[in-house]
Amino acid sequence: MTEYGRGPGSEPWHPEDPLYGDQGWGGRQAAHGQGQYGDQQQSYQQDPYAQQYQGHQQQEPYAQHQQYGQQYDQQQNHQQYGAPQHDPYAQQPGAQPQYNGGWDTGQQSAMAYGAEPQDPYAQHPGAYDTGQDHYGTPEAYPPPQPPGRREAAPGQQQSRQEPTDWGADEPQEETHPFFTGADAPAGREPRDDDDDPDDDGSRSSRRDRGGDERRGGKGKKKKSRSGVACLVVSVVLVGGLGGVSYVGYTFWQKQFGAPADYAGSGTGEQVEVEIPEGAFGYDIANILRKKGVIKSSDAFVAAQNDNPKGKSLQAGVYLLKKEMSAASAISLMLDPKSQNPFVIPEGTRNATVYEMIDKRLELKKGTTADIAKTKAESLGLPDWADDNPDVKDPLEGFLYPAAYPVAKGSKPEDALKRMVTRANKEYGKVDLEASAKKLGLKTPWELVTVASLVQVEGKYKHDFDKVARVVYNRLKPGNMETVGRLEFDSTVNYIKNESTLDVGAVDDLRKIDDPYNTYKIIGLPSGPISNPGADALHSAMNPTPGPWYYFVSINEDKTVFAETNEEHERNRREYEDGKAGQ
Repeated sequence: MTEYGRGPGSEPWHPEDPLYGDQGWGGRQAAHGQGQYGDQQQSYQQDPYAQQYQGHQQQEPYAQHQQYGQQYDQQQNHQQYGAPQHDPYAQQPGAQPQYNGGWDTGQQSAMAYGAEPQDPYAQHPGAYDTGQDHYGTPEAYPPPQPPGRREAAPGQQQSRQEPTDWGADEPQEETHPFFTGADAPAGREPRDDDDDPDDDGSRSSRRDRGGDERRGGKGKKKKSRSGVACLVVSVVLVGGLGGVSYVGYTFWQKQFGAPADYAGSGTGEQVEVEIPEGAFGYDIANILRKKGVIKSSDAFVAAQNDNPKGKSLQAGVYLLKKEMSAASAISLMLDPKSQNPFVIPEGTRNATVYEMIDKRLELKKGTTADIAKTKAESLGLPDWADDNPDVKDPLEGFLYPAAYPVAKGSKPEDALKRMVTRANKEYGKVDLEASAKKLGLKTPWELVTVASLVQVEGKYKHDFDKVARVVYNRLKPGNMETVGRLEFDSTVNYIKNESTLDVGAVDDLRKIDDPYNTYKIIGLPSGPISNPGADALHSAMNPTPGPWYYFVSINEDKTVFAETNEEHERNRREYEDGKAGQ
């Protein structure tokens, strides 16, 4: 019977055989139950599980165990040293079954206490003699080595292939059909990249060099791609360095360098620039820069600070030139000749203002008048403005006389709205309502109307206070001189849109049926007849006390006021005779 775990023809294991020879642990290893340094038997407590099988021989046949043992030995020995080895855990004949700890899946053989472990090298045919040094001859198995230092067995050296040394001079031959070209269809035309400078027409030669060429090609591509990457990185670095340098230079120029500026007094091209109210320093500079007059705002502000009169620049319209130096632009703006304002004189009628705007903006005559008529309510008139249908022009008296920036290309309604805004601002400085009530007037509208009459009738400002008194005296219902009529020639001229001293005979004037004809109606006309200035408004609010009902202006230094009509006629004839004598 073949013993379990032993091959055919093997000698039985002897307890005195060493487990690993002389060189393992310096002698025999102590077997189970044996002393480590002697042969005396050690005493152990009786194994309770071994009693179950004591005295009984293993009854199962060993044929099947032999087959499994051999297969297991071959697998283990091939993995370790390339040669068959014996399973050190195989069951020995005559040994008692050993208790496995609980999971009993079948009858297993256990090693009896006191038995020595089996020599794994004595399990195979041709094992060394028990007294022989198993590692003393060249043919013997080498000593055990750590896994990292083990070498392949002689039978396995040929089957193992050393890792490819990519740095070797001689490249290995490619065997895959893809690289050798064996899978290429017959009759395929060679591609451009198949050309070889030393092609001898032999496919085999190309196939032999295929792997090397392909590896060489990959190296070239890698080198080419590396070169492109280096070029891209270089360009990025140079661009980044240039950007940083530009930003740094710009920052240095702004902080420490002189601001950009043109040289000279500019080109021959003129440009009209409008400077609004409340604009100073950089506000003016930005407007000029956008119009192309100056190059930078910083240069203009610096030049303005250097010029003693630079801070006296005012709002208005200026005629300047393009590409002027900042200093020359300031000098020209300080010169009155460069200013091109739109000026409304005191006492100017709206009809005249409309014509001036059309001319300034190069519009068709009547354009501004039509806009004023259709958009008057949207231009910002105050709430107390009279909406009487007899009013010829609701904007009359609200186009405040002043200088305005009306530049070419602007809209007429913008200019009108700016003028109405200025009138509201000036009228808001005084209490028109309280003054009107004090003077016996109904509304501020009537006070502005009185101011417009004073502005037109009084030729000289030093006479405005007395002229205002004449207006209020004639408005008295009980006066016996005019019976409540004003009888001003200026109102007739307003109706006719004229400016003349000879308006005609009184009887003829009384026949004109018009709410503005003061020769016919009693009281004030329906609305203002001009745009009064600040002086006329002040006089209308503060008339000089006196009994006058009439006046005649002989010259700038002499205006004669009279209480009665007779006195007035005498003064008038004197004026006419003096004028005729000149």
